[in-house]
Amino acid sequence: MTTMSPHYADEWVTLYGGDALAVLAALPAASVDAVLTDPPYSSGGLYKGDRAMSTTDKYTKTGYGGANLEGFSGDNRDQRSFLTWMNLWLGEARRVLAPGGIVGLFTDWRQLPSMTDALQVGGYVWRGIVPWYKPIARPQTGRFTASCEYLIWGSNGALPTARGVPPLPGFYEGSAPQQRDHQTQKPLDVMRSLVRIVPPGGVILDPFMGSGTTGCAAVLEGRRFVGSELMPHYLDVSERRIRTALGQALATTEDQDALFGGAS
Repeated sequence: MTTMSPHYADEWVTLYGGDALAVLAALPAASVDAVLTDPPYSSGGLYKGDRAMSTTDKYTKTGYGGANLEGFSGDNRDQRSFLTWMNLWLGEARRVLAPGGIVGLFTDWRQLPSMTDALQVGGYVWRGIVPWYKPIARPQTGRFTASCEYLIWGSNGALPTARGVPPLPGFYEGSAPQQRDHQTQKPLDVMRSLVRIVPPGGVILDPFMGSGTTGCAAVLEGRRFVGSELMPHYLDVSERRIRTALGQALATTEDQDALFGGAS
């Protein structure tokens, strides 16, 4: 295992700057309880020319916010290179994930087959698909509206049911925030429900944290968080948003250790 200094760290949050594969290689084995992430999945277009466009051109055409935000990298892989890349980092992530830990990966319909293949090639048990329905998706005449993204989820081996986690929804509805910090930012309320797949006090890892919504959801729900981000701009955005959310979480409870399952 290599070593890497965090960009920011406290008792509950550790944030790294750098490529996800390098960060994953530096993390201890079996050190997190879930990998919950929205990796760049090379979508926004069916053809090579579409994939070569900037993320601003691909993801902000509809006018739903984000047009003036900084773009992000890693979104121009074709189907084969995307699957190879997914296999690389998911294999390393399984080393970091504790036995019985959860993996959850966002995708859209274009990369859905590759994503489910990558999950199983990585050695995880594939356990299902959770749709996220976006009410303000743009309709197209003569076609079904592409109004959903999907969370592909599984586990690192057996998944006991008696582990302090209540039944969770199998379907979510929510619009991406109009005022956002990232072009593909997820709704905080959806993410707050998703992180509950981990018992209170558990550790959630997001290797592609973007603007840090997974980290915000984790700390607000009493889970610890480890995140990494390649782009310095979004690393700073993540730190700001997660530290703000952490302050909110700590301000609403008298027992700070209880919020995160006891200090470690």
